[in-house]
Amino acid sequence: MQSPSALESSPAAAASVATVVAVTSGSPADLLGILPGDQVIAVDGRPVRDIIEYRVLTDETEVSLDLLRDGLELTFDVLKPPGTPLGIEIDSPVFDEVRTCDNHCEFCFIYQLPPGMRRSLYLKDDDYRLSFLYGNFTTLTRFTEADLERVVTEGLSPLYVSIHATNPELRTEMLRNRRAAMSLRWLRALLDHQIQVHGQVVVCPGVNDGAALVDTLCGVLDEYPDLADVAVVPLGVSSYSSETRMRAHTQEEARFVVETVDAWQEVFLAAIGRRMVFAADEYYLLAGMPFPSAGTYGDFSMHEDGIGMARAFEMEFHGGAAEGIGVQPGFFASVDGAPAVGYRAPRTVHESEGGQTLLQLLPRRTAPVGILTGEYGAQVLAPLLSTLDRTDVRIVTVDNQFFGGNISVAGLMVGEDLQRVLALEPVGHRYLLPDVCLSQGRFLDGLTPANLPRPVEIIPTDGVALREALEPLTNNRTTSSETDAR
Repeated sequence: MQSPSALESSPAAAASVATVVAVTSGSPADLLGILPGDQVIAVDGRPVRDIIEYRVLTDETEVSLDLLRDGLELTFDVLKPPGTPLGIEIDSPVFDEVRTCDNHCEFCFIYQLPPGMRRSLYLKDDDYRLSFLYGNFTTLTRFTEADLERVVTEGLSPLYVSIHATNPELRTEMLRNRRAAMSLRWLRALLDHQIQVHGQVVVCPGVNDGAALVDTLCGVLDEYPDLADVAVVPLGVSSYSSETRMRAHTQEEARFVVETVDAWQEVFLAAIGRRMVFAADEYYLLAGMPFPSAGTYGDFSMHEDGIGMARAFEMEFHGGAAEGIGVQPGFFASVDGAPAVGYRAPRTVHESEGGQTLLQLLPRRTAPVGILTGEYGAQVLAPLLSTLDRTDVRIVTVDNQFFGGNISVAGLMVGEDLQRVLALEPVGHRYLLPDVCLSQGRFLDGLTPANLPRPVEIIPTDGVALREALEPLTNNRTTSSETDAR
């Protein structure tokens, strides 16, 4: 380590700063004396824009770190074996500024959030780096030639792109951004450079459904047949939406979407040898139609976007899979060490205050069980539980009054609604809560399981975990926890 010196201010240094939040004991960083709270301002003399660059630069055997501590710049020279991580946990995946979204989509769910929630929840990003790291969808309206060069050069693949419509005028109308008309040229450029891209179409009734949806699927086949896949998902409308055109689908509209997607799967299958386009599970529930067979979804590559989740859960629950299928929430496979933020943060906090491990629940394993879930989850679980022939297991449906509207997925359950529902449930029963509605041990409304009027057992959101939570403890692998209400 060199002697400290006063920090020389520069725009680059000021714009690209990341804070160390933890240092692994015994790691190279720990042995050098790097501390939580230190700010990384450069690696090998270069300001670093994000965790992607940071990981590449710090993977070398010789690394020079410029850190800011208490107003002084410190330089640490690190020597480590090849492949050995520094042992530093960073506070953010982006060190400069998150590229925010300048679209004004009528259907944007962030505009529909209730007031008073955590400030970070209101941030709209349109950053291709977060698309690569966490699977966030980008519209490409802020994408540039320099971004394309970096994505191609560094192989930042896969990316996730919001399409919504291939008609330029309709896409401009939906995104309320004149750049939307031409921004899909970047999608073509990405595909031309062999970047894998997953697409998404949010269908808004009366806007891009009907003939417009058919036109979009035709446009995908004509212009972007090398997309990995395309998810067709329904519009979510909360009670806080101020857009008069935005409304939930009718059953007939949902049925049209399902039938259209099913028909176009056959077109894609004949033209390019794969189905390409898939309707979200919600559409089948809204339409009252059966889900496609599990084989339709291949490797469940869009599992996290609501495509094939019901069939995957069914396979897991009935023992057709040893582990959870598809991309599981909380994991980011692209860059090892990327900070777990937002919905990709750990679902629970280990040994949280007031918590108990599953081993401590042994005396209660014979108690009646209530499975907490949203309205859609209840429709998926009901036929599965009916195969158990057990009278001690029931579904506790949680109506989402916090968001209101047509919001019915388990992932958006909040503490306030759970409090209301659980207060009416019997004392002494076991209540299983899927971890998908938690981020770092908190619900979206800021409450925690400790605020609930009944103890809950938090289990992973997959059929394997649910099946094993209902089995004798000796056969259970689930690392769930119970948190006592205060």
